[in-house]
Amino acid sequence: MNKTKLSKKAFLESKKIIPGGVNSPVRAFKSVNSLPIFIEKGDGAYIYDLDGNKYIDYIGSWGPMILGHANKAVINSIQKVIKKSTSFGAPTLLETKLAKLIKKNFPSMEKMRMTSSGTEATMSAIRLARGYTQRDKIIKFEGCYHGHVDSLLVNAGSGAATFGTPSSPGVPKDLSKHTYALEYNNIKQIEKCFKVNGKNIACVIIEPIAGNMNCILPNQLFLKKIRSLCNKYKSILIFDEVMTGFRVAKGGAQEIYKVKPDITTLGKIVGGGMPVGVFGGSKKYMDLLSPDGPIYHAGTLSGNPVAMTAGIKTLEILSENNFHKNLEKKTARLMMGLKKSAEKHNIGFQISYAGGMFGFFFTNKKKINNFKEVCDCNELIFEKFFKLMLSKGIYFAPSLFEAGFISSRHTMKDIQYTIKAAEESFKEISKKIKFSI
Repeated sequence: MNKTKLSKKAFLESKKIIPGGVNSPVRAFKSVNSLPIFIEKGDGAYIYDLDGNKYIDYIGSWGPMILGHANKAVINSIQKVIKKSTSFGAPTLLETKLAKLIKKNFPSMEKMRMTSSGTEATMSAIRLARGYTQRDKIIKFEGCYHGHVDSLLVNAGSGAATFGTPSSPGVPKDLSKHTYALEYNNIKQIEKCFKVNGKNIACVIIEPIAGNMNCILPNQLFLKKIRSLCNKYKSILIFDEVMTGFRVAKGGAQEIYKVKPDITTLGKIVGGGMPVGVFGGSKKYMDLLSPDGPIYHAGTLSGNPVAMTAGIKTLEILSENNFHKNLEKKTARLMMGLKKSAEKHNIGFQISYAGGMFGFFFTNKKKINNFKEVCDCNELIFEKFFKLMLSKGIYFAPSLFEAGFISSRHTMKDIQYTIKAAEESFKEISKKIKFSI
C-alpha cells in the first residue's frame, strides 16, 4: 500500500482555509470514502504525489492532457510567450491563430469567441440561443454537466413536459422552471417535450458523448432526432464538446456521428492544460454578440496569450497523421483487457470508449444508456476496485460518474501493467463479493 502521509497532512491543512479542502468537489475522494492524494508533478503518462508515489494517470486533468503531462513543445512555447507578459486585456494575433485552427477541424464553427472556462462557454452559448430565438426554455439531459450555471443545475421533474427542480441550494426556482431535464438516449421523451413545449424552447444543450455520468455513447438516431426536432421548431442545437472536442476525434463527436450543431462549446484540450473555453457557430448567431450585436458577452482574461499559445501548440501536434487512430488503439486495448480480466473472475463489467476517452461500469447490463442506469451500477465494487488500483499505482477517476482518458504518452507497457493490476484486483474482489455476470 502506498504511503500517503504528506498528502493527508496537506489535505487537513487545506481544509482549514479551502471549503472541503479542494477547489472542485470530485477531488475530495468522498465518492470512494478516502482521502485525496496531493500531486506534486507530472511527466508524460505519470503523476507523482507529495510522498513520491508514482501513478499511471488515466484522468489527465479531466481530459486536456492529451499529449501527456509537461509536453516539451507545449512548455517551450509557453515559456517564450510568458516573457512578454501573462495578460494584456487587449487583442493579440494568437487568438485569431487558434480560432483558425479550431475552425479547420470544426467547420460548423464559422465564428467563435474565447472564454476562460467551459462553464463560461456554455453559459454564453445559452444566452446567445435565448437572445436569437427570443425564448426562455431550454432542454438538457440528466447526467450531462455543462458547468455550474444556475439554470443547468437541474434534475428531471416528474415527466418529460414538467419543469425541472433545482439540484443545488442557491438556484432560484424561477430560473430552474425554464429548464426541462430529460433522459439521455430517450427519443420518445424529447419528442413529447417538443410536442408540448416546442414553441417556447430556445435550445437543446447536450454532451454528444456524455462524460459526466461516466462515458455514455449516444444512439445515433437519438442525436439525429434532436437535430430534426430543433429544425422543425426553430430551436438552437448546442453541442457541449468541452470534453469531447479534439479528444474523441479531431472534429469531436460531431465528426463521428455526422450531426451538425448550431453552436458548439469547447475547452480542455483547446487550452493545452490552461484555462480556456470556446463557443462558436454560424455567422447568423455569432454576429449578434456585442459589439456588433445586442447580446452581451465579455471576459477580461478571454483569449489570454499564455492559454492561446498552449492551445495552438497542442492542436498543431495532435493534427499529425493517425494521432487519434493510434490513441483509440490504446484505449481499445485497455478496455478490452479490463473487460476480459473482470469476466475471468466472474465480475459483471461493461465498457465504452471513443478516441482517447473511456468508461467502465460494474453491472450485469449489456449496455449503459443513461444516468439512471449508471446510478444502478455497483458502487461498492467500484470503490474497492479504485482503492486497490490506486495502491498499485493506477490513478483512475475517484467516482463512478466520471470518464477516463488516455494520452499519446501512454505506452502499451503502461496499459499491460494496468490490465495485470486490474486482474489482481478483480481476483481479490471476487473472493469477497458475490457479483456474477
